[in-house]
Amino acid sequence: MSVEQLRQSLKNKWLSYYRDNRSWLVRLKIWGSYNGRRRPSSGFILATLSVLEPRLTQLLPLVVELNNDPDRIITALGLNFNPEDELKTLGSSQTAEAAMVRMLPNGSEALELPVSQTSQKLTEIDETCRGSRPEFESTSENPDLKSERKA
Repeated sequence: MSVEQLRQSLKNKWLSYYRDNRSWLVRLKIWGSYNGRRRPSSGFILATLSVLEPRLTQLLPLVVELNNDPDRIITALGLNFNPEDELKTLGSSQTAEAAMVRMLPNGSEALELPVSQTSQKLTEIDETCRGSRPEFESTSENPDLKSERKA
C-alpha cells in the first residue's frame, strides 16, 4: 500500500468513525485549533485510528521516532481538517454524483424476467433422481449400476 492509499484509507476510516459517533464526540473536551483548523486533538485521532487501521499500528513506532509531535504526525497523514466541514463537502459531492449517475431503477418499477424453460425441465428431471443425461436414464444402460446390483 502506498503512502497516498494509506492516507486515503485513514481519512475514510476517521470520517466514518466521526460520522457514526458524532453525537458524543462534539461534546467531549478534545477539540482545539491546530494550524487554523478546528478538530479533535491529535492524540485522540491517533488513538482512534490505531484501533481502526492495523497497518498504522505497525507504522507508528517508526513515525514517532522520526517526529514525536502528534500535531505534525496528523498533518503528515493528511488529517488536519475539521471533520464537520469535510463531511459537508463529501455529502454535497455525493449528492451531485447521485444526481448524475443512476445505476438502479426505482423500487416502484417491477421487472418481469422470463422464466427459463430449460432450467424448469432440468429441475423436474433432477427431482426424479435420474440426472439430465439421457444415456443414464435406466440401470440397463448404465454399466456402473449393473455391477453394483450384482454385488
